[in-house]
Amino acid sequence: MSDATNEAGGLLDGIPMLRNRYRLERIHRGYSSDHKYMVNDHEGNPQYVLRTYSIQKEKDKENEFKMLQRMEEIGVRCTKPIESGVLPSLGLGYMIVSYIEGKEASEALLFLSETEQYDIGVQAGLELRKMHQIPCTDDDVGAWHERMTAKYDRNRAEYAKCGIAIEEESRLLSFIDGNLHLMNNRPNLFQHDDYHVGNLIVKDGAFSGVIDFNRYDWGDPIHEFVKAGMFSAEASVPFCVGQIQGYHDCNEPGDEFWRLYSLYLAMTLISSVVWILRVRPEELDSMMGKIRKVLDDHDHFERIVPKWYRK
Repeated sequence: MSDATNEAGGLLDGIPMLRNRYRLERIHRGYSSDHKYMVNDHEGNPQYVLRTYSIQKEKDKENEFKMLQRMEEIGVRCTKPIESGVLPSLGLGYMIVSYIEGKEASEALLFLSETEQYDIGVQAGLELRKMHQIPCTDDDVGAWHERMTAKYDRNRAEYAKCGIAIEEESRLLSFIDGNLHLMNNRPNLFQHDDYHVGNLIVKDGAFSGVIDFNRYDWGDPIHEFVKAGMFSAEASVPFCVGQIQGYHDCNEPGDEFWRLYSLYLAMTLISSVVWILRVRPEELDSMMGKIRKVLDDHDHFERIVPKWYRK
């Protein structure tokens, strides 16, 4: 019997809510170190999603569960918190959330008209703005610009010795250095921090909800949009345009938005090289392809509004 089967059996026995009522199906997608399971009834119909994690993460996961409760309070369309706890005998913590019926937007958008894609993007932008109502109240969370500058310095140092070079990197690094000051005095608000078409659900041609809050953070809300440039635009440009415009009450964003967006996206190119080499080095070629696409979209950051954006 495999370790995965043993773990699933231990979870079904150890979590009273699931015992004798459901079956677990392992979900292998994503980059998280958490284990994810679809919780199906005995007819195979999905009912919940179960995440398990090292018991050492319990404090962070308690905070994540509370944030999901907060999302429910303010009416965000997302996975709802059902139950969390620990299983000391397995050395695991667990969290059960609601299942949102539908398909990931990365798949569903391919079969919809451009108007439908845009409308779903508008809804995604409106939901994102709801999340950004929540300010950070933790005094231990430092100022955004200090945290981001320190993180960028670490990534840049690691990038410099990794042996991989982004084409015409001097132009990229010069652009970043010349714009880091824009982060001064930016707000510390709730960030989903992984808001892209792989974590948004679509059903019957309409937006259904947001999933996977396990990377949530605090900081500048504009930083959320880097995933549009890195990932979502590949799947659907109309969706990305809708997300940006929906977030801004279906108006055009101002110059401040684009300047910060392009700065954060440029910084993300450096961190993406470092991250992929650390986590999935076999996917380096794919990541470098995404980086080249971003550089082309921005003419190596001679332009702050990407070519794909259409008013």
